Amino acid sequence: MPQPTQRTRPGAAAALVLLLAATAGCADAQRPAAQPPHPQDAQHSPASGAAPARRPFTLVATGDVLPHDSTIARAKSDATDGGYDFRPMLAGVRPIISRADLAICHMETVYGPDEGPFTGYPAFKAPPQVAAALKDTGYDSCSTASNHTLDDGADGIAHTLKAFDRAGLQHTGSGRTAAESARPALLTAGGAKLAQLAYTYDTNGYPMPDGQPWAVHLIDQKKIVADARAARAAGADIVVVSLHWGTEWQDEPDQQQLALGKALTASRTGGRPDIDLILGTHAHIPQAYEKVNGTWIVYGEGDQIAGEMFNDSGARDSRGNMSSIARFTFAPPVRPGARWEVTRAEFVPQWIDVERGRVMSLPAALATSPGREDYTEALDHIRAAVLSRGAAKDGLTMSR
Repeated sequence: MPQPTQRTRPGAAAALVLLLAATAGCADAQRPAAQPPHPQDAQHSPASGAAPARRPFTLVATGDVLPHDSTIARAKSDATDGGYDFRPMLAGVRPIISRADLAICHMETVYGPDEGPFTGYPAFKAPPQVAAALKDTGYDSCSTASNHTLDDGADGIAHTLKAFDRAGLQHTGSGRTAAESARPALLTAGGAKLAQLAYTYDTNGYPMPDGQPWAVHLIDQKKIVADARAARAAGADIVVVSLHWGTEWQDEPDQQQLALGKALTASRTGGRPDIDLILGTHAHIPQAYEKVNGTWIVYGEGDQIAGEMFNDSGARDSRGNMSSIARFTFAPPVRPGARWEVTRAEFVPQWIDVERGRVMSLPAALATSPGREDYTEALDHIRAAVLSRGAAKDGLTMSR
């Protein structure tokens, strides 16, 4: 397992306290302006200075955003201003993402400078307009730790996070400074404060930039637990960990995923789990969901945006254009000191139509095109993969 590249810094917990405190009273403020307020918020609006009313909320999460050359070309042809527009690509799933109280994505690649050049595989530099499209689709935060985070060194990280800041997206997993890297993404919904952390198994052999050992978060069990406990101690009600892990093109989670997932979900402080949800990416294909030690793990969501995908044998593999949208409903603790519980777990099969350059909800697509055999085959494969470790017995259901 990779060795840790970060160390606990004096004052990090204090910084987290200030950051988490700053999110209080801002529940749901990051949703699109067109999103109506939740009726319970109107009925139980807290007095000035009081804690926000607590209510159940939904969190959705999706897989790798991996713009290949063909994806970048599609965004250019979709733009009307001579630039790049990725919004039409994601329009088919925007209703699902924007209706959730919180939405988390995974930005696998870094961005180039505003003027380009932009490149796909093997060393990615995507147009920074991706960030604006993600925000417009309804995302609140994205993990940025992946094996491609150092494809353009420190410059790639800087361009990416600058675009995220400009779009109003939270981010975690990489940083331009040690202080920024040490901060989780901080979100609020339903009166809960949520901290998102992110880590990757490797950076394709690229070393950390000179003098920046903190630039990208590498997977290390002790470090992840320490970060989760620091976030909890600083006031986070819910801790979500995004992990870029696993074996590409392998349907089943590998031994590292199984062992690390088991260890992280078993970690507790005062009887309370340190981590409330694990979201996995990297395998390029949909993998199983599983409830381990009472905590949900999504081993691999698959690719949300990608061009034609070719597996390890060099063959065109349609699984690389399949993924799932995870949706979890969290409910407030039933007693003081208890965790926010997931009371509903769902997944939505998702597919990239590479010929049209469009991402779609397969259940919604089949409702309007019931005779499409390719849609049915893709949905069946995703459902089988997601449920392959018995998640249905713990209440996981397919939705749309």
